[in-house]
Amino acid sequence: MEDKILTIPAVALRGMTILPGMVAHFDISRDKSLRAVEEAMKGDQKLFIVTQKDTEKEDPQGEDLYEVGLLAVVRQVVKLQKNIMRVLIEGIGRAETYEYTQTDDYMQARVIVYDQEDDEQLPEQAKSAMLLSVQETFAKYARVHGKIGQDVMRQVQEETDLLKLLDYVGNSLVISYKKKQKLLEAVTLTARYESVLSSLLQETEILALKRDFQKKVQEHVDKNQKDYLLREQMQVIREELGESNTETDAQEYEKKLQELQASGEVKARIHKEIERFQGISGNSSESTVSRGYIETLLELPWDAVSEDNKDLKHAQKILDEDHYGLEKVKERILEFLAVRNLTGKGESPIICLVGPPGTGKTSIARSIARALDKKYVRISLGGVRDEAEIRGHRRTYVGAMPGRIVNGLRMAGVKNPLMLLDEIDKMSSDYKGDTASAMLEVLDSEQNHKFRDHYVELPVDLSEVLFIASANSMQDIPGPLLDRMEIIEVSSYTENEKFHIAKDHLLAKQFEKNGVADGKLKITDKALRMVISSYTREAGVRSLERQIGEICRKAARRIYEGDEKMIRVTGTNLEDFLGKPKYRPEKKNKKNEVGIVRGLAWTSVGGVTLEIEVNLMPGKGSVVLTGKLGDVMKESAQTGISYIRSISEDYHIDPEFFQKHDIHIHVPEGAVPKDGPSAGITMATAILSAVTGKPVRADVAMTGEITLRGRVLPIGGLKEKLLAAKNAGMKTVCIPKENEQDLAEISEEIVGDMEIIPVEHMDQVIKAAFV
Repeated sequence: MEDKILTIPAVALRGMTILPGMVAHFDISRDKSLRAVEEAMKGDQKLFIVTQKDTEKEDPQGEDLYEVGLLAVVRQVVKLQKNIMRVLIEGIGRAETYEYTQTDDYMQARVIVYDQEDDEQLPEQAKSAMLLSVQETFAKYARVHGKIGQDVMRQVQEETDLLKLLDYVGNSLVISYKKKQKLLEAVTLTARYESVLSSLLQETEILALKRDFQKKVQEHVDKNQKDYLLREQMQVIREELGESNTETDAQEYEKKLQELQASGEVKARIHKEIERFQGISGNSSESTVSRGYIETLLELPWDAVSEDNKDLKHAQKILDEDHYGLEKVKERILEFLAVRNLTGKGESPIICLVGPPGTGKTSIARSIARALDKKYVRISLGGVRDEAEIRGHRRTYVGAMPGRIVNGLRMAGVKNPLMLLDEIDKMSSDYKGDTASAMLEVLDSEQNHKFRDHYVELPVDLSEVLFIASANSMQDIPGPLLDRMEIIEVSSYTENEKFHIAKDHLLAKQFEKNGVADGKLKITDKALRMVISSYTREAGVRSLERQIGEICRKAARRIYEGDEKMIRVTGTNLEDFLGKPKYRPEKKNKKNEVGIVRGLAWTSVGGVTLEIEVNLMPGKGSVVLTGKLGDVMKESAQTGISYIRSISEDYHIDPEFFQKHDIHIHVPEGAVPKDGPSAGITMATAILSAVTGKPVRADVAMTGEITLRGRVLPIGGLKEKLLAAKNAGMKTVCIPKENEQDLAEISEEIVGDMEIIPVEHMDQVIKAAFV
């Protein structure tokens, strides 16, 4: 039997899909639908029933309806009140819309009626297996559902026609019209079987989960009810015996309040809270909130202080013992102590230590606390983005608690600890508030004597707290916050400083950590210097400590296995412990070259030298920049080219030279991102060298920003850059004239015998750099 085309009246249903084989009724009230049913009744009573995609559409067109619908026979029509008609139909087959031919009165559809027979010619064994599978799965669904009638179950189990069974099961499923529409759209036997079975399995799983959840909820409710009754009974028994728990707690709080060192205002507030707590039922959630609040207030150090050690010599001894170098930080702390000793109560400074990772910012804070005999509290601000982390949550919220500052005071137990605000530059902001703005009140000496935490609600005095903040970069600290702190820069260590730190501090620490006894392991000075130069490249000493730790671990194993009594690590056998060297020291080029100039750069791990190469090729005047350069560095290169073009006459360069040649500027280590304006004069010098063919001295390094007119502007990170130049063996370094004043703060050890040339204009750079 082949598919055939019919033209019949159509009715659009909202939120309802009917499958073949089902006798169902629905109500209609739309004029078009009413007329379509009347037209069907005049003819052979056949009607095309199709479902709307959007139930809100009042007058659906062809595109608003699903393509596959139901061919049905109208069995009965009953007119109800208010122009509503109830229609009883029997589904006889699936049909797909060919087109809609809209008449004035009703919707008419040309449809392709699908053959209801098995058109796939599957083997009888396959059909039997499908039939059995559907019957078994439906039985499981019925067990979980619990409301499927016995008649339906019997009908499913007794049905032998697979096509009829699939439609019957589909009709029996309690699912949405959209899911039923998918069953209707499954035309072939295999597709229909897969669709029905998938829906059965899915619905069975959902109902099983729902039943499990309901069971758990019921058990939980029963347990809570039982707990509540038992607690109430216990409360009545306690009251009968005169042993009220709330009374006992309140008495305990009153006792603690009498011992508390605090002002009358604070004590009055706590006393009021205790009285309120007594009036609350012991089982209510409010009792728990009140209890937590009172305990927090009683634990805060309102007027409790620790006695500072005022001995300057003791402080200096401790600071020198714990840290090599860091003269500026030590000097500032000794000044603070001297002022406090003279005035009786010096205002606690708010110091911010800024420097690369591993330079000892956190450990110097701990050392200062030890030198002054202060309680030490570390608060990590890295990644904090909720303002409530600083100011606390209001007590109206469930699980409210004080902010980190008040919690720090609570941990210290005194109102004058040393509080380290670690990684202050790593705070971030989101929709919950700006954490940096919340820190403004904490770090403002004019405001912090009455700091208000949202949870505590009483003013907390932070004026006696010695705040020390640490940060890797000043650029990431908001301006208003930076303005409230005294910045002390902790710069990179020289190789000599690293050597002394390792010898005086790190060796003993790692020996103890790895169980290496005195006299069992000896690391020579030469080996130590090789570890610093060939196995680490950093501003601080963290990586150096890890390398020493690795030597100790390997030595510990040899000692434990009993191979050697005493292990000596020297320059010759260092590779046995640490493997091949990881870094080669940067060295100056052996000969003067055209178009290659050595620049100086600052990175997060200290200073490095950058070799800038320029090549010229016949072309059309384009400029190629490579080496993973940032926007600022690219603009510096363009500025350098423009400056060289402007002075081309002075060097007898052909005016059309730049139109006939392409310039390629490359900064090696192409995978490493580089940015900043300080390579401006280096790139300009390299371009001029390549264009004129004059070689540049191999022992000259330079740093500085260039302008269009050839002026040289100042840069940052001078100490680290000069250190890199010294390590590379440079004889001469060109620095901006405005950075000359920074040389006063750089030790003679770094500058050494290098010739430092302060320059204001490119003419001076060219004079110093060209052979």
